[in-house]
Amino acid sequence: MATIADAGKVVAVHDTPRLGFARVLIDTVVGRTVLVVVIATTVGVVFASPMWATEWRQALAQWWAWSLIAPLIVAADRRLPFTGKQLGHRAAAHVIGDVVFTGIYVYVFFALRAALGNLPWSHLTPRGMLAWDTLGWFMWSSIIYWMFVGGLQAYRYYQRYLNSELRLERMEKSYSQARLNVLRMQLDPHFLFNALNTISSHVERDPRLTRSMIEHLGDLLRMSLESKDRQEVPLAEELAFLHHYLEIQKIRFGGQLEVNIDVAPEVRYALVPSLFLQPLVENAIRHGISRRATLGTVTVKARAIGDNLAIDVEDDGVGLPIAWSMENSAGLGLSVTRERMDGLYPGSHSFVVRRRAESGTSVKIMLPLRVMGEE
Repeated sequence: MATIADAGKVVAVHDTPRLGFARVLIDTVVGRTVLVVVIATTVGVVFASPMWATEWRQALAQWWAWSLIAPLIVAADRRLPFTGKQLGHRAAAHVIGDVVFTGIYVYVFFALRAALGNLPWSHLTPRGMLAWDTLGWFMWSSIIYWMFVGGLQAYRYYQRYLNSELRLERMEKSYSQARLNVLRMQLDPHFLFNALNTISSHVERDPRLTRSMIEHLGDLLRMSLESKDRQEVPLAEELAFLHHYLEIQKIRFGGQLEVNIDVAPEVRYALVPSLFLQPLVENAIRHGISRRATLGTVTVKARAIGDNLAIDVEDDGVGLPIAWSMENSAGLGLSVTRERMDGLYPGSHSFVVRRRAESGTSVKIMLPLRVMGEE
């Protein structure tokens, strides 16, 4: 991606001298006028080609005149003191504009015809301008005026529609980001409260182990603060955070807790939601392993499956209750983690919690595989 971007910059630099004339045409009033006249001339030539031998000068004069009047109509429409919703007021104002601009157009049109030798200059006198053929041109030009104004209003409505869609998209993005931030913030006091409960239960029993737990808690808080402004972090960073949490839990359970981490090397720097593994492992320990009388095992696996990152968190604890469901029975950790994934990866992830056949619970997550540094 960087190479493509760099290549784009090189092309832009080399093309600057070649595009100088085009930029003058686009960025200056004189240039725009010249561009409009050139386009009008081209269109006039196309329309005049079937009658080239007789009325080609009339066709050219017609389109040249419109190319001169059209910018005035656009400028006048922009200055009207009406909003886009006041279409009736705008249409009423254009009734006056029709008389004024169509009259100016007809006069300019006849003047150009006279300049091209297609009409005698005497036709520009008041008597000539009031002739029947002039009235016919005025009526026909009035129809073209309203067609032009109608197209202009349609274009303005289309622009407003695009702008409203862009604003709506930005608002939705801001709302989603704010919602994700709220969900992310809910997890900080959640794991902190549970960690402090674990530490407080060991303060008098074993002060030495308690100090070790406090050190790991300090590392947890530091890492949590470092990632507070990021919705996604590399999996390796998430595993480092999980390590400190597990050290606290291992002290609490002594030899009754075993943890297996099996992460494929190629996905260690895959981007994952920050602070998402800890709630899953905490659920496995609290609701599965802590209710066993013997050694319990929590296993965390991560591997690539095609373009997806597959993450499994399993335990061999007591398993889910019979009537358990994600919608009605999930605690804060599971529900917030699922909602964050819904916001971060809409329609491109899966989050499944189910009872294992042998014993315990399995959480299977599938995310888009995006490795840090390859975006």
